[in-house]
Amino acid sequence: MSKRFFTSESVTEGHPDKVCDQIADAVLDAILEQDTKAHVACECIATTGLVLVMGEISTSCYVDIPRIARQVIREIGYDNAAQKFDGNTCAVLTAIDEQSPDIAMGVNQALETRGKAGTDYDRTGAGDQGIMFGYACDETPELMPLPISLAHKMAKRLSELRKNGQLPYLRPDGKTQVTVEYDDGTPVRVDTVVVSAQHSEEATLELIRDDIVKHVILPIIPETLVDDNTKIFVNPTGRFVVGGPQGDSGLTGRKLIVDTYGGYARHGGGSFSGKDPTKVDRSASYMARYTAKNVVAAGLAKRCELQLAYAIGVACPVSILIDTDGTGVLPDEQLAAAVSAVFDFRPAAIIEHLNLAKPIYRKLASYGHIGREDLGVAWEKTDKTNELREYLGL
Repeated sequence: MSKRFFTSESVTEGHPDKVCDQIADAVLDAILEQDTKAHVACECIATTGLVLVMGEISTSCYVDIPRIARQVIREIGYDNAAQKFDGNTCAVLTAIDEQSPDIAMGVNQALETRGKAGTDYDRTGAGDQGIMFGYACDETPELMPLPISLAHKMAKRLSELRKNGQLPYLRPDGKTQVTVEYDDGTPVRVDTVVVSAQHSEEATLELIRDDIVKHVILPIIPETLVDDNTKIFVNPTGRFVVGGPQGDSGLTGRKLIVDTYGGYARHGGGSFSGKDPTKVDRSASYMARYTAKNVVAAGLAKRCELQLAYAIGVACPVSILIDTDGTGVLPDEQLAAAVSAVFDFRPAAIIEHLNLAKPIYRKLASYGHIGREDLGVAWEKTDKTNELREYLGL
């Protein structure tokens, strides 16, 4: 491999698309607190003064969706009219229907058990057809690609400095971006850093740039990866006062690459937020990450990408593929056979093993669903490494 550059971005919790993701997942959490068997597909749109929550929800409980939406918006930091988007005064509309009975039929009774006996895991079919990817690599302690790891950390740092009052002129919206130079597949330096931070009217560009470099960029980017040729851009347009849903409309599921691997690995196209775990767009993506991470943590490959494919209403995946980009200690087909034996990819098994029928999703809706060791999620565990090596006779 020759020298190459790879770039990933992240966004703060006040980004308009992330506002919508958090509302959708907060609605899901509120329902799962009362009804772990609910079927939820909740989406959200936000623009100046307006939030629309829509989707298909089948549940035995009641939740106050407008109240939840307003609470999320206020907690993010849009809590006064001066910011042009205010959780206290914005309109919140709802358009909710029940899940299609045609979909529910396949989820509630999988093909494997129709007209015959089967295990509990066989009875739940996938909530949709589709492909899902999981990835891991040895570039960071959490086994994530370095560009998205650094971009997420800077985005989180922006929000921390705003909320703790250290940089009081910061506002909720913001974006970060990191370009890493690779030499023969190994990250050797950070080439470019971009930070765009929403700010109050009175803050000067000079102050913002000095503070962001000092308090956001330098504490996060390792000193060993920065040199005299590293380029830094802070609010390169010169002004970022108008932001959030006033500056740009927001939509659930429009930051899929931010949610996963920063573009470093493939993506199946399905979003996560607002979906209960019978939707394999979400649960199987988490399981694929769990599997790939254990492969790398077991020393079986330096990089591992896992693809799963499902048919709606069918419990077992229709295909399992591993690609280690030539870094595997054994052929990819042998590793695929091992993960097929060690991991159970049926939706009900995934939900149980990864504890997905719990209200854990709102916190995942910003700063990435993957690599979140800080949240203690089950798909970031590396507890299957010994089992994998034993199966392979290593």
